[in-house]
Amino acid sequence: MKISASKLIVCMGFLFATAAFCFAGDISAPPKIDSGDTAWVLISAALVMLMTPGLAFFYGGLVRRKNMLGVLMQCLVILAALSIQWVLIGYSLAFAPSSGFWGGLKWFGLNGVSIYAPYTDYAPTIPHQAFMIFQAMFAIITPALIIGAFAERMKFSAFLIFTLLWATFVYDPVAHWVWGSGGWLKNLGALDFAGGTVVHINAGIAALVTALVIGKRTCYDKYAVAPHNLPFSVLGAALLWFGWFGFNAGSALGANGLAVNAFVVTNTAAAAAALSWALLDWIFNGKPTMLGTISGAVAGLVAITPAAGFVGVTGAIAIGLLVSVFCFIAVSVVKHKLGYDDSLDAFGVHGIGGIWGALATGLFASKTVNPAGADGLFVSGNGHQFLIQLAAVAVTIVYAFVGTLVIYKIVDAIVGVRVNEEQEAIGLDLTQHNERAYTMLE
Repeated sequence: MKISASKLIVCMGFLFATAAFCFAGDISAPPKIDSGDTAWVLISAALVMLMTPGLAFFYGGLVRRKNMLGVLMQCLVILAALSIQWVLIGYSLAFAPSSGFWGGLKWFGLNGVSIYAPYTDYAPTIPHQAFMIFQAMFAIITPALIIGAFAERMKFSAFLIFTLLWATFVYDPVAHWVWGSGGWLKNLGALDFAGGTVVHINAGIAALVTALVIGKRTCYDKYAVAPHNLPFSVLGAALLWFGWFGFNAGSALGANGLAVNAFVVTNTAAAAAALSWALLDWIFNGKPTMLGTISGAVAGLVAITPAAGFVGVTGAIAIGLLVSVFCFIAVSVVKHKLGYDDSLDAFGVHGIGGIWGALATGLFASKTVNPAGADGLFVSGNGHQFLIQLAAVAVTIVYAFVGTLVIYKIVDAIVGVRVNEEQEAIGLDLTQHNERAYTMLE
């Protein structure tokens, strides 16, 4: 059977045109948005948002009743104020691509941050604004953690100014270094899956600085301050544990196996730490306590945060068991020997727990969990990764310490940070907000 030359030319042209069309389509097709991944990240953002009110109850139950509303107000106003700061400048400063100090204002007011397409450097299967709002919840809860160090003695006006400045000049740069496109610690190879350095070390060191410079509560050396409503603190701890699944598993940025691993190890480390702190209480104080158990659970959640996407369950158990030992020593021995008043142990739990978690990532990380990570010292003898983690911890400690101190001194010079002795005695609920948390019926 003979085929005419004209027919052959037409057929070949059709084949070449079809191939060219398919090839061109492969190159120009935009990244595909995955509805499952998008739904998971949005749900995770909501879970992390719930952590800030959860923290309010956790901290609020630990202070005296005259300061309950003060703590709730501080946490809720952070949720409001940082939500605005983040969409205007915070997200751009932290995540706009740059190899400099921070991201700059390229994405000011979310300019160029799409609701339809991803920014593939961060999350290729979800809209860019989904990633943005997920990260917003991290930026909100981080300065809220610092409240525990200066609880019951900071003016509300000073608190608001301090928080906005700290988020802008401390949190945003560190987030850019560790997570941002072009961030130098990210390029160095530092591993921080969900915020060991960016959130917990950053806030924990800021907590230590504020506790040192604001001074002790007037009652500190006279009598122990017992929690006024421990059930509220238990409720807050439960909400934190619940929300932490979004914090860590959501950082996989997709509904995938890595999210499953982060979810499992988060629960495992929290459980191990809660049990080990209860045991320490039992051994050294005679009885296991509710306060110790929830403190341990939070410490375990803190420590697993940087490692959640890089370690398996055996590493998570080790991280959880040991973090309670380190934090127990910090809050029961070191704080009292040095005499600083970290009111609700923000440094003792978040600072110490975050440092251990970041370093433990360099010990227990495994590429079998996350091929994009690294093998740690205890997995393959990779001491280099541990040294990178150590460098990231050291840089964060120094920058957070100096940055927080400078910001505190500026705010103190402008408006004065601490309430006077009479206002402290009356309580922040009345003196700062003219409200009472509880009304006693005659």
